Amino acid sequence: MGTTNIVLCGLGGQGILFMTKVLAQVALDKGLNIMCAETHGMAQRGGSVVSHLRIGQVESSLVRTGTAHFLLALDETEAYRNLPFLSEGAGMYVSTPAKGFPRQETIGFLEKNKIVCYAMPAAATALELGAPLSANLALLGYFSAFGEGPVSKEELRGTLSNITPDHVRESNLKVFDTGLERGLAEKGE
Repeated sequence: MGTTNIVLCGLGGQGILFMTKVLAQVALDKGLNIMCAETHGMAQRGGSVVSHLRIGQVESSLVRTGTAHFLLALDETEAYRNLPFLSEGAGMYVSTPAKGFPRQETIGFLEKNKIVCYAMPAAATALELGAPLSANLALLGYFSAFGEGPVSKEELRGTLSNITPDHVRESNLKVFDTGLERGLAEKGE
């Protein structure tokens, strides 16, 4: 297996680090090597949070510009800020309403680099389900529906179930499953 580079981004308090933890734990459970790096800026005040996850044969924890296979963003503006990390043909999964996404001024870059964009209103989905702090799990479920990367939707769900505290497990899985169902519906499954 080669290397899979994932950049996760958003704002402080959105659960970027938990999303990274779930993806990393799945990879570890499969016996894959991982390296992670996080930047927090003014995260406690709602500032940028970026997490780099490298799975496979890696020697450093940072994803270099132009080498990320996937970008998972819980904030649309943060997604645009982290576009330079994406490699040609990468997938970008963003928590935002699909209307008006992606922004007109980014379309040239996205088309030139054959970046495929996916959007779902993860925050609104989590809020509707009574779990407003779980937008990260809606986006993770949505991402898992497309079967990209070295981990499957079943593995992600299983790990999420295993590492989630009992008192929020049912709610977390419901949000994940709702994101997964939305992604599967978009794929036509």
